[in-house]
Amino acid sequence: MSDLYIKAGVNIKKGNEVVKRIKRHVASTHTKMVLKNIGSFGGLYDLADIIKNYKNPVLVQSIDGVGTKLSVAKMMKKYDTVGEDIVGHSCGDIIAMGARPITFLDYVANETLIPKEMEAMVKGMAKACHEAKVALIGGETAEMPGTYMKGEHDIAGCITGIVEKDKIITGEKIKEKDIIMGFASNGLHTNGFSLARKLIFKTGKYRINARVPELKETVGEALLKVHKNYTKPVLKILDSNIKMRGIAHITGGGFIENIPRILPKNLDAEIKKGSWPMLPIFPFMQKIGNISEKEMYTTFNMGIGLMLIVPTSEKRNINEILKKHKNYRVYEIGKIIKGKGEVILK
Repeated sequence: MSDLYIKAGVNIKKGNEVVKRIKRHVASTHTKMVLKNIGSFGGLYDLADIIKNYKNPVLVQSIDGVGTKLSVAKMMKKYDTVGEDIVGHSCGDIIAMGARPITFLDYVANETLIPKEMEAMVKGMAKACHEAKVALIGGETAEMPGTYMKGEHDIAGCITGIVEKDKIITGEKIKEKDIIMGFASNGLHTNGFSLARKLIFKTGKYRINARVPELKETVGEALLKVHKNYTKPVLKILDSNIKMRGIAHITGGGFIENIPRILPKNLDAEIKKGSWPMLPIFPFMQKIGNISEKEMYTTFNMGIGLMLIVPTSEKRNINEILKKHKNYRVYEIGKIIKGKGEVILK
């Protein structure tokens, strides 16, 4: 290996060490459809057996990152949970369209590659992929001194799913009087961290390991709660032929920006505040910065990570299905009313 390349800040030997460290984690997500382990120029996934189950299969894809939550991971020196986060977030985006996630690709860039940190990230990804039955088929590690500041990382993921064309969920079938059922989140997920960090560390002047009575844990523990992966229960619901009108993944933009993405222009989503238990992290942050209610609902998920919009008649069926998924809690949090494609907080 070129000494000049090392002096320039890129160490290929460390890259090879990373591959050795992560290979078994990645392989744990593979099925017979994955034709090649990491190390090739591209990931290979055989679709033959899957598309037999579809008349008109459509691939659904999404790419995203975990944003400035990585800064909190760095402060905590804990990187496995952000690996889980990127998979949970990516799955949420495509199951909102009715798709079944099948493959995941990751991209991790660093100022300086630290193999044990990289292994922790990929181990987290592999754990989340295994639980959601998604194949981690490849990725890229980049050491980019000069582009990233010392000690900085970036992490992104690209997910691919499959859905029957006539079962794609767009929200166009949403009707007045439909109800909104929300899956409880367990924290901020991956959105709102720029504001959260400003409120907690700058305005509130809290340290990352400060134990806060309201939170019953440290600031860092509260902020690094893993983005829940809603794939299993949502796919179970969709496979049960529930009349699903719309699904909204509550990401950056909170309630106010994400729900209108699926609302017809003549309907509003009326959200009943207090219809689900509020996680303490949200009032904690709101109090620190004296943040308006609208700002909170425009930035954070406020304790609801994913919403289902269904006819009232489907509520019992959904609750019955979810009895077998005890790690997920769902609440009726609102209804669809006449309007102009907006969110109304009641």
